[in-house]
Amino acid sequence: MHRHRTRRVRTALVALTAAGGLLLTGCGGSGDGGGRTGMPDGADRGGDAGPAPLPPVDRDGSSGGGQRDGRDEASRYDVPPDHLSTFALDVDTASYGYARRTLADGRLPDPATVRPEEFVNSFRQSYQRPEGDGFTVTVDGAHTEDEDWSLVRVGLATRAAGPEDERPPAALTFVIDISGSMAEPGRLDLAKDSLGVMTDQLRDDDSVALVTFSDEAETVLPMTRLGDRRGRVHDAVDSLRADDSTNLGAGMETGYATAVEGLRRGATNRVVLVSDALANTGATDADAILERIADSRREHGITLFGVGVGSDYGDALMERLADKGDGHTTYVSSREDAREVFCEQLPRHVELTARDAKAQVAFDPQTVAEFRLVGYDNRRVADEDFRDDRVDGGEIGPGHTVTALYAVRTVPGAEGHLATATVRWLDPGSRAPHEETGDVETAALAESVWSAGRGLRVTATAAYFADALRSSDGRDSSLPGAPGLGELADRADALAARTEDEDVRGLAEAIARADRLT
Repeated sequence: MHRHRTRRVRTALVALTAAGGLLLTGCGGSGDGGGRTGMPDGADRGGDAGPAPLPPVDRDGSSGGGQRDGRDEASRYDVPPDHLSTFALDVDTASYGYARRTLADGRLPDPATVRPEEFVNSFRQSYQRPEGDGFTVTVDGAHTEDEDWSLVRVGLATRAAGPEDERPPAALTFVIDISGSMAEPGRLDLAKDSLGVMTDQLRDDDSVALVTFSDEAETVLPMTRLGDRRGRVHDAVDSLRADDSTNLGAGMETGYATAVEGLRRGATNRVVLVSDALANTGATDADAILERIADSRREHGITLFGVGVGSDYGDALMERLADKGDGHTTYVSSREDAREVFCEQLPRHVELTARDAKAQVAFDPQTVAEFRLVGYDNRRVADEDFRDDRVDGGEIGPGHTVTALYAVRTVPGAEGHLATATVRWLDPGSRAPHEETGDVETAALAESVWSAGRGLRVTATAAYFADALRSSDGRDSSLPGAPGLGELADRADALAARTEDEDVRGLAEAIARADRLT
């Protein structure tokens, strides 16, 4: 298979400013500053209005002007604005988890809750990983059943998570919803069970605080270094009881205040919100809630990890809180899900290897006639803001992969360079910017999606499934070459049998349920 060529570009902030300051002048975005939640003014599916991306900056601070495969570096980046696509990285998976829960309950999910990128990113990928902090970039693709169109996959990977004792200590403030709705089986009971198990697995030098909220918020346990005090944490968790209404705003405000009070320098400070996000008392709007905790987030760099629960779930509120709270979300519906999140995923999310990570894909106008980014609707970034480090991106830790999928219509008969993908991020400590790029050629699209490697087929299956669910309200499918749900279920079933992958088996079962409900 034809894949990418990867090139690392490490840039000092001074060198970046010297090389690109003139082009960045006045590129402040629009609305809320061009951040990760919302399409900036002038943006559309094909890319946002703005200049072409800057040539990369070499280690010595000069603009790259060398030759590679006969292509001049500067001219290779001379791409019209409508052939650029820029977005903040995302590792959320809540949309897929909630869709599976809804289908298991015998209902189709609301199309508004279906975010294709979260379906795609719910599956492990085998991208090559870097040895140190940062990313590798893998770009590949294959043609669809509609031969005018192909799917192009951009895969980003961080280094593998190291041994547990090598990560920085964690200071975790758990904000637990104990409103009346949390009494439903599969909500507070799951949280208590998993928090108990997690408490025994955290290190002695980790710290935990516990805040609860119903109609009011209360700090049940201030920041407590575990050591020989695990019993105090277990007692606090065991005491949780569901009661009254849901004042999520008060919970977040008290949670962040508790996190600031117990802030540990040199540790990873994080708020973990566990809720069905059905706010009905106090501040119920994400922007109003976030405004109350803005100083805590900005001044102290405290990030948010949202864990959604419940058959009725405030998906939109939780997603927006995580987007604007420099964090991410997941969803749990079973004891197995909850233990994986609290005992496996959460420890991996404790450490950060990249802040404000963004990706920009430059499609070659000589070979690409049209393209569509699948999902990432709430994470589009203005193209001119790609190298503006004041604009929010995604926070990513070790052991992660991020996948973005594009539908691409190529120019008939065109051959050669297809696209260049660049990821940019800030070092979590020094905030120095770094970049990595990867390329893909038209030759990579020679085979069919359904005969491609396991990773690309799983990605395509998950994306087509999300597209079908989004189209269940009568909208046309936006992905070319989309099979019907019956055919997609058969393909997923065959893929699960071949790979013996339980995650793919779960995907096949979810597709089959959706097919029966349509």
